[in-house]
Amino acid sequence: MSAVLRAHDLGKKYGKRWALRDFTVDIPAGHVVGLVGPNGAGKTTLLKLAAGQLTPTSGTIAVLGGRPEAEPAQLAMIGFVAQDTPVYAGLSVADHLRLGARLNPGWDAALARDRLERLGLDPRHRAGKLSGGQRAQLALTLGLAKRPDLLILDEPVAALDPLARREFLQGLMEAVAEHELSVVLSSHLVSDLERTCDYLIVLVGSRVRAAGEVEELLATHHRLTGPRRDPDRLPAGQHVVSARHTDRQSTLIIRTDAPIHDPAWSVSQVTLEDLVLAYMDEPAPAPLRPVLEVKR
Repeated sequence: MSAVLRAHDLGKKYGKRWALRDFTVDIPAGHVVGLVGPNGAGKTTLLKLAAGQLTPTSGTIAVLGGRPEAEPAQLAMIGFVAQDTPVYAGLSVADHLRLGARLNPGWDAALARDRLERLGLDPRHRAGKLSGGQRAQLALTLGLAKRPDLLILDEPVAALDPLARREFLQGLMEAVAEHELSVVLSSHLVSDLERTCDYLIVLVGSRVRAAGEVEELLATHHRLTGPRRDPDRLPAGQHVVSARHTDRQSTLIIRTDAPIHDPAWSVSQVTLEDLVLAYMDEPAPAPLRPVLEVKR
């Protein structure tokens, strides 16, 4: 499967501080990819590098087979919606569409017009007078009307109320189905990832802690509950992701492809939130390779 984004030893430094360092990943095309991790993990820096808004300090990044900052033709294939869903408060909705048409050679005016009509956005209204949800929908419309091959969204619904967030994500999934987009979506809200994403990347301290199709990740992770036990005594092939102990009981989240036969353990499936929190619980280790990477 071709990679929509490929990074190797990628790093970005602001002054003396590394925001992203020694980062390596392959993100496959044809997925809605959820990017999740704690604050400071490097998510926004990675997405801005992918969108050509930043240049790497070290390493390499290729998006859709080319360098995102290389030339306008490369950037034309990438749509980007930032965390604050930026629009110009003093411009009308129609002004934004005219600006989009001037800046983007592949601009789809019919798509933009039809989408805004379905949303009930009056072209005459100034962006500064729109609600947060309407501004987010306008920003998404601008990203989609660019007709990108890859749409990058950095926490696009973080500031929205639950209803506006649901409407935004519903519109996103309709666009993905209609236009067969590849999407990389950064979010702190696991419920949003469950609703939209079929591929997950957990990023902690510039390291990929887990990467793979959501169904496979959930199928290979289990919660074990039983008498207190040293995790190092588990059978080979059972990788401990997180461990919690009381005086008498151990609760582990493990990754394994093999059946679990030990009758001392009570075995249950994990949720996506369980999995994400387990990998975020401890700092990322030193190895450059992901702790878990599922490939088809």
